Amino acid sequence: MQRSVRMSLSLSGITALALSNGPLLSAAAQEAGSTDDLGVMEINLKDAVKFNWGFQGALQGAGTPNQAGIGGFLPLSVGDNSVFFADVLLNANFADYDGSSSIINTEVTGATISTSSRLGYRWLNNDRSWMFGVNAGYDSRPMNTGKADTGVDVTGQRDVFFQQVAAGLEAVSESWNFNAYGLFPVGDTEQVLNDRYRGGALHTYGLDVGYAITPEWDASIGYYYQHGDDLTADDGSGVLAKLSYEITDGLTLGVNISYDEAFETRVSGNIEYRFGSGNATQVEKKKWQTPVIQALTKSVKHRDVRVHDANKIQMQPCTGRPVSTTTNVNGKMYHCQTNGIGTGNTSYLWDYIKTPIS
Repeated sequence: MQRSVRMSLSLSGITALALSNGPLLSAAAQEAGSTDDLGVMEINLKDAVKFNWGFQGALQGAGTPNQAGIGGFLPLSVGDNSVFFADVLLNANFADYDGSSSIINTEVTGATISTSSRLGYRWLNNDRSWMFGVNAGYDSRPMNTGKADTGVDVTGQRDVFFQQVAAGLEAVSESWNFNAYGLFPVGDTEQVLNDRYRGGALHTYGLDVGYAITPEWDASIGYYYQHGDDLTADDGSGVLAKLSYEITDGLTLGVNISYDEAFETRVSGNIEYRFGSGNATQVEKKKWQTPVIQALTKSVKHRDVRVHDANKIQMQPCTGRPVSTTTNVNGKMYHCQTNGIGTGNTSYLWDYIKTPIS
């Protein structure tokens, strides 16, 4: 009987001890869970958002050159949940592949230096599950021209200069990313390239929608609309697909495929390597390696001045104009002439008058 009483008391004591410690164990477990849940909330952006710089390169695409250069991201002001920044690129532009024009007809030659600058503001939502951003800036592109890949002999090749202002909107979550942009040529937007073709910078408006397949792989599909001031044959819509792979921290390779009626199908590749994170430990870096936090210091996309060329008037119809009517297009004189007389298929076409380009 006494043994039964003692056993009962012992069990009661153990039960009481367990019940008394229960809230403590529960609180500890809850605190650990809260720490895990907070995770990204504990990151101090002033530690995570630092100056970074590196190298980038790309192969020629739809109106864009072979290029390689250096770039830098500079946080100007970092708040508790936001960053105001400057993002600058300096690229050497190289010649097109022999026999393949990046601007449709005329091959780009030689080496020039292009620039791109952005000022922007990025911020996180309350639970840091999304990053949003706005940016705007200026881009420049000098361009040397050479022969035509159409087989047409051209003379009077010129070196020209194009420039644009740009604006963009961004949104990034753990899985999705959205990027809307507009490129607006300014200054002398269309210029004579040679005695046959003239070139122009393209107005381009687009939206990319991306998805993080894995932490290393990212894919996106985009729509864009392009038009030139006076090159209506190149107006129209296009699609752009991208696939990128982060080989290691800071090093990313990508492939891009685009299609539109002006440039048709174009395939290009790109590479980027960025240094940064200051004196952060590996543990800190790992904590910051979430798509949302990393997006705060990513370089802004869509920076190239896109250029095309066309021969818009040579041998095009001038029906309804009196024969020998003349017109001046980019410093070149054309007159309306008859063609096919006596064949039963008479037409009226603009023809070039060989006078010096002013």
